Amino acid sequence: MAKRMVKGFIRLLARNGYAKLCVLFAAVLLWQWFDSLEGYWWPQTFAIVHAALIAGTAIEFLVPGKLRWRMPLHAAALLACIMVFSGFRWIPMAGEWKDAAAWGDWFAEIAEPLAPYIGVAAVAYGLFLFAGRFCRTRPQVALFCGAVLVSLAVLDSFTTIYLWDEVAWCVFISLCWLVAEHFERFRRSHPDTWRHLTEYPVSFVLPVIAVVGLVMAAGLLAPSVNPVLKDPYTLWMESRGESVPSFVGDKVGSLPSAVRERDARSGYSRSDDKLGDGFEFDYSEVMTVNTNRRSYWRGETKSEYTGQGWVDSEEEQTEAALSGLETGEPLPKRLAGEPLKLSPEAETMNIVATVTMRRDEPFPVLFGAHQAAVIRAIDGAESIPAALAWLPESAELRWPRSDSTPYPETYVIESEQVVLDEEQLRSAGPPDPRIAARYTRLPAVPERVLRLAEELTAGADNDYDKIRRIETYLKENYPYTNTPDISKRRSEDFVDSFLFEVQEGYCDYFSTAMAVLARASGIPVRWVKGYAPGALPAELYISIPENAFDPNMGGSYTVRNADAHSWVEVYFEGFGWIPFEPTPGFSYPYAYPIGEMPAPVLPDLSDVGPVVETGGESGFRIPPAVGIAAGVLAAAGALFWLWRQRESLVLLWRRIRFGAMSANEQIVHETERLIRICRRRGLERSDHETLRETVGRWSERRRSLADDFQEVLAMFERAKYGGRPVTDQDAERFAAKVRLIRERL
Repeated sequence: MAKRMVKGFIRLLARNGYAKLCVLFAAVLLWQWFDSLEGYWWPQTFAIVHAALIAGTAIEFLVPGKLRWRMPLHAAALLACIMVFSGFRWIPMAGEWKDAAAWGDWFAEIAEPLAPYIGVAAVAYGLFLFAGRFCRTRPQVALFCGAVLVSLAVLDSFTTIYLWDEVAWCVFISLCWLVAEHFERFRRSHPDTWRHLTEYPVSFVLPVIAVVGLVMAAGLLAPSVNPVLKDPYTLWMESRGESVPSFVGDKVGSLPSAVRERDARSGYSRSDDKLGDGFEFDYSEVMTVNTNRRSYWRGETKSEYTGQGWVDSEEEQTEAALSGLETGEPLPKRLAGEPLKLSPEAETMNIVATVTMRRDEPFPVLFGAHQAAVIRAIDGAESIPAALAWLPESAELRWPRSDSTPYPETYVIESEQVVLDEEQLRSAGPPDPRIAARYTRLPAVPERVLRLAEELTAGADNDYDKIRRIETYLKENYPYTNTPDISKRRSEDFVDSFLFEVQEGYCDYFSTAMAVLARASGIPVRWVKGYAPGALPAELYISIPENAFDPNMGGSYTVRNADAHSWVEVYFEGFGWIPFEPTPGFSYPYAYPIGEMPAPVLPDLSDVGPVVETGGESGFRIPPAVGIAAGVLAAAGALFWLWRQRESLVLLWRRIRFGAMSANEQIVHETERLIRICRRRGLERSDHETLRETVGRWSERRRSLADDFQEVLAMFERAKYGGRPVTDQDAERFAAKVRLIRERL
């Protein structure tokens, strides 16, 4: 019994074998193509799409029947993948079951966390079903495989994404798919010979494997050589005096070091000496920060502005570092070589952050909230690597760049943040002259930058009001963009070109401009880079009422490459370094004195995506998930209606196509069309032959179609020479027989 069940299962898998192989090949090709989007999709999206491809392939392999019967299974599998891998949580319905509004609110709450994934997953799954179902003939397979390979080649050649593995896999799968299509055509055209070949599978499977293997090995193991002929793009770029890097062989190794260090996507910069290039947002995860309070995650500082960017000053390069640190040991802070002493009026609060890295990438520093005070643990151990260095004036925790000391997977940093008391900061005394001399240095900046700084701070009698005026001016007068139009730049000075020529930019533009304007006003400032706070889990925004939401609450924040950020710190005597945020759309999470905390508001999520206004205070809002679901249901309903009306639509098409033709004339017309198709398939017809002679010869060459050819001949002779009219039903049956012959040809 068990043996019979196994054989039946094998026969089930073997049934429509080529169609199932098409589904498998389409899934593998799309898997490789979707993997090229690493850094642009969230990990949850990758997990959903990968799981959906596996589930869809299993359904197509194991569930018999027509596609329309498997579609509910596909829809259920896709929805299950989205719910499992998106972190979906069930929320019970709170209202009365008869209340339609309560049902709508409940559905909106349920669907809202799924909205970011439904659209992408549905498009990816629909492309998989389309490719697996309709890419069967050689032109269709070649078109689909060619489109995948060309798109990967373009991404590999003209972006910083490296896709050699994906391209190699796609070439291999494309070759296998074309081989399978060739054998399928052979099986349909020569069924007797095919049955004979299947009795000796090794004799033709091994040569196929050998040929495909040799082709792939020749491509992968071929030596790297320079191209003999240059493509038009390279010639055009060289005619403009620009160079195109060669991507032959080891792509990363062939690039100049300066190019490898720079990335066209957002992330923590390793080189800040030349600012201004645009970038694309990269939403891949960097780390998770579990903290008792929201904060910016500070990395390192720079204090020497060169006119093009920031570098370490001579004092920073020669700063004495403290090593041999221990957990729980207070980290000393110094300024101008002396311990930093805060005024008795300066109130502080502690922020503890547990950082868990989500990518294998070494950073030059450990990240913490504001200025680190104590190291609590590294990788769960109480001992600290001896090479870890603390820079007490820069307030940086420098991690050693050594293979013997890998960057930690997790660490706990306790930081100290000064409470922002505006009145006390306004009354702060003048800064230490040594601090002012070091942190107000500027190169020869254009005169109009100095005039603007003077205009902005005119009338302010303290550094705090001056810095706030500069901050407000930048936020309100310059738009944020990650792709500034640097073609407008004429000035050699970065800040001058931003303020008066480009007049748009991202965080590096705003933070550098604020530092230069503040220094031009005699205010000591240093430039800081790290990460913005990141995002809490989406379900928190749903479960917490709006009027009870604390924007600076603690929790587990997911920090992505797109959160890489820069800002400034301003020195106030007796209070140390206070951060300021000049970039529009960003707000530093200050700690305020008790009683002065601003009213809780929802976080500004304008940088995440466009906000669509619903117009007015109607109280009715359609969540994105509801709109997506309605669109999917409408499309499904339209397809179902078209399927139900297929006979009427076919009849309408025939009427449009044949017009006033009688049924006899339609049969004659279809016969002439079949003859032309057969000629294109290699079945010739001589001018002196009758159709009966031609069909007899065709039947000898294509024995599997002999009966069909004879039936077509009989219907043609009856319609052409019978002298009696045939019915419309006869014409429709004849058209169906012609379509069958075309498919089998």
